[in-house]
Amino acid sequence: MAELIITEKPKAAQRIAEALADGKAIKKGERGVYYYEITHGKKDIIVGCAVGHLFGLAEKEKKRGMSYPVFDVEWKPTYETTKTAAFSKKYYDTLKKLSKGVTDFVVACDFDVEGEVIGHNILRYICKQKDAKRMKFSTLTKEDLVEAYEKVSPHIEWGMAHAGETRHELDWYYGINLSRALTGSIKKAGIFKILSIGRVQGPALQIIVQREKEIKAFKPQPFWQLQLQGKVRNGELTALHEKDKFWGKKEADTVYAKTKGKSGTIAEVKRDEFQQQPPFPFDLTTLQTEAYRCFGAPPKATLEIAQELYTAGLISYPRTSSQQLPPTIGYSKILTAISRQQDYEALCKRLLQKSGLRPNNGKKTDPAHPAIYPTGLKPKGLDKRSQKIYDLVARRFLATFAEAATRETMTVRIDVNGEIFVAAGTRTKVKGWHEFYGPYAKFKDEELPQVTKGEEVAVKKLELLAKETKPPARYTEASIIRELEKRNLGTKATRAEVVDTLFKRGYVSGRAIEATDLGIKIVETLGKYSPGIIDEELTRHFELEMEEIQEDKKKSVEVLEEAKTVLVKILEGFKKKEKGIGEELIEATKESETKENTIGKCPACNSGTLMMKRGKFGRFIACNTYPECKATFKLPSNGFIKNTDRLCETCKHPVITVIRSAKKPQDVCINPECPSKVSPDARKLIKENENSTCKKCGEGKMVLRRSIYGSFLGCDRFPKCKNIVKVQ
Repeated sequence: MAELIITEKPKAAQRIAEALADGKAIKKGERGVYYYEITHGKKDIIVGCAVGHLFGLAEKEKKRGMSYPVFDVEWKPTYETTKTAAFSKKYYDTLKKLSKGVTDFVVACDFDVEGEVIGHNILRYICKQKDAKRMKFSTLTKEDLVEAYEKVSPHIEWGMAHAGETRHELDWYYGINLSRALTGSIKKAGIFKILSIGRVQGPALQIIVQREKEIKAFKPQPFWQLQLQGKVRNGELTALHEKDKFWGKKEADTVYAKTKGKSGTIAEVKRDEFQQQPPFPFDLTTLQTEAYRCFGAPPKATLEIAQELYTAGLISYPRTSSQQLPPTIGYSKILTAISRQQDYEALCKRLLQKSGLRPNNGKKTDPAHPAIYPTGLKPKGLDKRSQKIYDLVARRFLATFAEAATRETMTVRIDVNGEIFVAAGTRTKVKGWHEFYGPYAKFKDEELPQVTKGEEVAVKKLELLAKETKPPARYTEASIIRELEKRNLGTKATRAEVVDTLFKRGYVSGRAIEATDLGIKIVETLGKYSPGIIDEELTRHFELEMEEIQEDKKKSVEVLEEAKTVLVKILEGFKKKEKGIGEELIEATKESETKENTIGKCPACNSGTLMMKRGKFGRFIACNTYPECKATFKLPSNGFIKNTDRLCETCKHPVITVIRSAKKPQDVCINPECPSKVSPDARKLIKENENSTCKKCGEGKMVLRRSIYGSFLGCDRFPKCKNIVKVQ
């Protein structure tokens, strides 16, 4: 009888089938859902797949309105509960068909908590099995997959499965009940607007709001600095008075008067050489923060790209907390494979010549997976974003094996009439691992001219600089994820999603994350009436308990019962103050919506304000003085629109930011006829092709159309023919 291997994604099914097949894997299926039949040794194997979660939690009996609390939940197929998941029914049906007549089952989903939940649900609800064998692997290479199959575990990882299911239930309890409570409160106050808050979302928002309040409450303190620009025998240098900051103007004036018009002398030259060790291997958080630093890539997008690289067999499993590369992955084998890629050939050969290969491992570990590393398979057909992430992973891997960089700091003390000014510069003497990390090793070299003690310094300029202290910096998408990890809130796989949700709900905005008025008001109101909802300690407590479930030190039922007790208490207190909470939130909601929808001054009438509106055919921008002013502008049909305070430099129309999932935010002028959107080459292309016969359908004519992004040629038979020609 046959054996069924269950994978998490279609690409993983293909790679496992190709790796295990003694001959050629036979691909079967229909409606875009495929499975594979193979022979491995004396076994007939079927490899089938899911598309992530095929089941989600839902109420057993759906109640009307916003009633809460609700705890009676069950796992249901996602195609029954979510419209956007309707496509998953095909995968559900295929796995159900494949499971009939099969005697052995193997779970080969991603080896983590979510993968275990996916596999367990498929086993019990589709395959009607209580347990199965378990393949464990960190890469989708043939060698690792064959080894994982040969060393298959006799059971699924029950600790992971129970911990994962508990997390889902816990998040559902919090998310549904608290969101219903918030939405219900504002509805009672007079308007209907979906407001959400979650178990990790609440504390995460509070952290951002606390920083926002620190910034707003910050009172700059004046200070003064004395800066000297001097000329020496071998060049010029800039130095600050050794005191750095003068907090009193009188003292600064005294030193300035004492040194103004005087020449200086080199009082001391000090050189300190130090070794800068190679970086640690990537865990997920470090990869996300580094991709943000180097490319401005949102953490959520980085995870999605890394996951695609993993399923393509190019890198190891990205959802890892480990900063360690064990010898078992085969350092020499991977470096030899990577050396066949031209970009890394010379660097790999240098490493392979070393007497011993030893990565600079960090302290963080993960029981399931090592740090992220390239497998050695050669990338083919990667898009620009994926190529960047792959290159970052590959170079980081190489850099961890390289020698330390040698840097030197030179400090020069200059005596000007008894007052000491200090100039400092750092230079790289031996590049070491910098060469291997390439463009991502950005260290500014500020080399001072060579000077000797006693040498005269001609003071070209002496300035008394008036400055102010600055408020703490706002979080970025990368730094807030790092902060959540530091506080043990959420998981490596969910933190980026939590931050993304805060943006979608309008609670935060901006590249430097700023809490909106609505976000601030929600935290203030909940802190006043129901502080348990945003209690960081409570959230962290449950995170630790789920770790204990995974380690079989605690039972799921204990944790869930405790959570119900806590939530009931929170929600009972909330209900008593529901009206007051709603009244406080409603004002902030209206102000927030007005602020979000205000685009800028109307360029047509110069007196009205452009507002974002929603009509029968979607979103658009219109002047608020309508019908006196009939100015309107189209908006993209998808993506989040954020207003800015900027005007287009070319046509002086307002500029908006369009934010799409997993893509870099795009700033665009709302004027479709802005001259900056059509280059001379584009005008020529338009002239040559306008009114020509459509090459796709052969019937329509190509006509000029304009969107917020600029002009393009489109078939006049749209929507029957969707042929377009970009002209930018």
